[in-house]
Amino acid sequence: MSGSANQNHELHAQQHIRRMRGGSQSQLVRASDGHYYIIKLQGNPQHTRVLANEFIASRLGRYLRLPMPEVAVIYVSDWLIENTPDLRFDVAGLATPCRSGLQFGSRYVADPETDMIFDYLPESLMLEKTRNLHDLARVLVLDKWAGNADGRQVVFTKPATARKYSASFIDQGYCFNCSEWNFPDSPLRGVFARNSVYQHVTGWDSFEPVLSRAEQMDTAELWELTEGLPEEWWSRYGSASDLARLIETLHQRRSSIRDLILAFRNSSRSPFPNWKG
Repeated sequence: MSGSANQNHELHAQQHIRRMRGGSQSQLVRASDGHYYIIKLQGNPQHTRVLANEFIASRLGRYLRLPMPEVAVIYVSDWLIENTPDLRFDVAGLATPCRSGLQFGSRYVADPETDMIFDYLPESLMLEKTRNLHDLARVLVLDKWAGNADGRQVVFTKPATARKYSASFIDQGYCFNCSEWNFPDSPLRGVFARNSVYQHVTGWDSFEPVLSRAEQMDTAELWELTEGLPEEWWSRYGSASDLARLIETLHQRRSSIRDLILAFRNSSRSPFPNWKG
């Protein structure tokens, strides 16, 4: 994409807020639409392909009607990098400035000035005060289908005056096995750390309507998820046919989702004690 095209891109990062934790060394910024985004940048220590993974898998999750942030492509300018010391990667003790250009943006799931946000809650509080706890089972459909090689990452948010938290699913970077774009399935990959969130699972109905929507997706709907995906996030790291192969594999894997969930059910975790039948 040419420099002029970059300059005309719809969203620009206008203000750096702070660095975030995590292996990709993401950043919180305010964009030109006035909203806050967590951005992952090209050249990050995990791999540039995690930007493509986040874009595709997050859109897939939203298609399945899971609580996931809106995603966007955000242009980060040379000026912002040059004038923001924290826009750098720290690798093996060396600081390297981030690369300008098109970056992945995940809309911040709360108002950072007024809302409470946690990536961990004590178990009793999580079970009693999370209004959409059942989604923690439903997201298994996505994580098993997309071959998430990481544990399921969740944030819990609420306005200061609310009684209950909302769970949102973040960090899809290790779907499709990070940069590899393959699917070495394992029963304990892509699952939440605590079994207690699965206690309500009594059978396949506990994964609906997400499971049916996944199984009924066709190839055209999967390709629609890639509209607006910058080619530079993935094409320079393999074959030009890699994206087509990924979409075709996802289409074929729809028929394996139940088997992958059953493998987790039968694993050493024994996560579904109330499964009937």
